Amino acid sequence: MEMMRSAENKHFVLVHGFGQGAWCWYKLIPLLRLSGNRVTALDLAGCGNHRKQIDEVATVFQYVEPLFNFMSALPRDEKVVLVGHSYGGIPVSLAMQKFPERISVAVFVSAYMPGCKSPPATLIQEYFRRNTADSLMDCEVMFERGLENPPTSAIFGPNFMKAILYKDCKEEDLELAKMLMRPNGFYVEDLAKESLLTEGKYGRVKRAYVVCEDDEVMREEFQKYNIENSPPDEVKSIAGAPHMVMLSKPQELCISLLELADKYSSSDKF
Repeated sequence: MEMMRSAENKHFVLVHGFGQGAWCWYKLIPLLRLSGNRVTALDLAGCGNHRKQIDEVATVFQYVEPLFNFMSALPRDEKVVLVGHSYGGIPVSLAMQKFPERISVAVFVSAYMPGCKSPPATLIQEYFRRNTADSLMDCEVMFERGLENPPTSAIFGPNFMKAILYKDCKEEDLELAKMLMRPNGFYVEDLAKESLLTEGKYGRVKRAYVVCEDDEVMREEFQKYNIENSPPDEVKSIAGAPHMVMLSKPQELCISLLELADKYSSSDKF
């Protein structure tokens, strides 16, 4: 599949999902660069190669600190294409609220995409309402505040990773993930606070959603639930794409991101 070249140089900032790290973008990064763009992939606190352990990351704002630090250091006149996958939609949303003037478009790839009317935690609670404990197979889910409250953290199990999370990925990608996967917090208590996201900031940033049609983690009906409850400016779909689309269908994802970046970089809401 031939890659398109961007009309002008863009800066893509890639935010990984739950338990992952910057490493999960390794196939997509060279494709975006080959098309003439800059790319930054970040490790959130306690993930990937980040020095902190999960018990040292007590709040969601400590979790997103690497992303906030990066956004703060951007040149004043630079705007980025901010891309969040899966749980990465939560950090992306918080960055949109804090740095709306530095984002040309935010792209949610099979991701949690909250709105302003309900706290982001509502989406996490809805996800667990729709999924049974059996569907999580050998994942370890922690309830440090009691079973009557939402889960506090989790780590994916190898059987779940092989059958569901890394479905249709190459064996070497699955083995890499088994070596690098780390536990992740949900931060539901922090994300349950009202007014975390506002129309005046979060709502000012252009948003696009990329649906992965064969995703068995964030199922298509749940992705559509996100879209219906917080309508973005545009929706794209990738047919046959499972959850880890950046590994199984990197070219298709690259094309979608390039198209969105080219369309919305010329549109300025500020």
